[in-house]
Amino acid sequence: MTDPIAHLSAAALLGQIFVGGVWRVPAGSETATVTNPVTERPMADIALGNRADVDDAVAAARAAFPGWAATAPEERARCLFAIHKLILERAELFAEAISLEMGAAITFARMAQVPLAAEHVRVAAENLAHYPFLEMQGSTAIAREPIGVCGLITPWNWPLYQITAKVAPALAAGCAAVLKPSELSPLSALLFAQVVEEARVPAGVFNLVNGTGPEVGEAMSRHPDIDMISLTGSTRAGVLVSKTAAETVKRVTLELGGKSPNLILPDADLNSAIAPGIGSCMRNVGQSCSAPTRMIVPRGALTEVERIAAQTVGQFVVGDPLAESTTHGPIANKAQYDRVQRMIAVGIAEGAKLVCGGPGRPEGLSCGYYARPTVFSEVRPDMAIAQEEIFGPVLVIIPYDTVDEAVAIANDTVYGLGAHVQGTDMAQVRAVARRIQSGQVHVNYPAWDPQAPFGGYKQSGNGREYGVFGMEEFLEIKAILGYGDPA
Repeated sequence: MTDPIAHLSAAALLGQIFVGGVWRVPAGSETATVTNPVTERPMADIALGNRADVDDAVAAARAAFPGWAATAPEERARCLFAIHKLILERAELFAEAISLEMGAAITFARMAQVPLAAEHVRVAAENLAHYPFLEMQGSTAIAREPIGVCGLITPWNWPLYQITAKVAPALAAGCAAVLKPSELSPLSALLFAQVVEEARVPAGVFNLVNGTGPEVGEAMSRHPDIDMISLTGSTRAGVLVSKTAAETVKRVTLELGGKSPNLILPDADLNSAIAPGIGSCMRNVGQSCSAPTRMIVPRGALTEVERIAAQTVGQFVVGDPLAESTTHGPIANKAQYDRVQRMIAVGIAEGAKLVCGGPGRPEGLSCGYYARPTVFSEVRPDMAIAQEEIFGPVLVIIPYDTVDEAVAIANDTVYGLGAHVQGTDMAQVRAVARRIQSGQVHVNYPAWDPQAPFGGYKQSGNGREYGVFGMEEFLEIKAILGYGDPA
């Protein structure tokens, strides 16, 4: 192991924030303990910033913004490519940090958490080569200009991936940024700030202030010199940030909760449709906002779907995330572990059929925030486990009788972040995909597309991330009439 904590300790980064291109001790004296989800014991303390630190970070970003906004896209791309290169060079360090701080299996961290995070940076850099920041419509010029200083608030479940999904397009657009990562999984964020520093991004363009939501997050959303807030988190957090940000009429983009459907059409091949759906639901131990946690299946196929689901879950290896054989580590923190256990108990109390899993830890594990991968069947759409985001390795199987009913079930949620549709008649698959109220729909488990816009309908948020659409959230549009007319 490369030992991320020793690496950060050697550089004294655990006790510092990154403001104006300089690592420094924050103004306050508060700290947060990072708990190992495997041992349930503290493994590091990080320094937390306060409102004064936010003021300093915003001032640094505001001072850096004009110069950065005026740089050529090629220069911004150079910095982003340097960040991308450094992330890949330190991929193992990042993977081990993520595994330690939130329990991701090291194999999954290496395969997904780190390389997909790096892809956001590469895509943002490459998009700069051809993006039309100025284009003509007759004699009118349409200019796309960076919005200004952006406050970026990221969660604990995909800690590096969510950081790069915001920081990379913000910097590509020409904005300056203040990042508040989750205090529950801050190690990878500190490593990322070190990468930005070594990539020679100009001082003040990127700033990191660790802190809590009520202190640092609230100060950022309220700050009059922050032009935009981009938050990924719970719907509750999104509502609070939106209310506070409204005082200064700043732009707010939100990527929030989900209860995503996976609609299995009557002609779907169950052998190719069910197992990948279980895997998609439970990857990252179910701690993904767009995880397809509601599998909607033809009633006549229910018994076979249950059999395949139980067989698939039986192949999972839940255990030490640093072991090469492990497929699923622990839940990231105690609060989330307790919620998962509570919702499994709710499902049982509601009368759902327990296909596999259930409450408590898997056999042989007496410590750690480990949950049993759980599948419920014969679930009614009005049950709490079919409506509430559980954010753990829990799948609910809901039967239907007609395709119209299946679509109605898929849309019967306050959320609309992700969705899946499986079938062999592509005309029907496409028609159903168009009817689902969701920001993304995946048809027959396609490859991930980093250019595909990602974001929600309804209470899953507003705005879009990833690729060109993600960068455009950080741009203002200016029309200059008469720009092309002769003097």
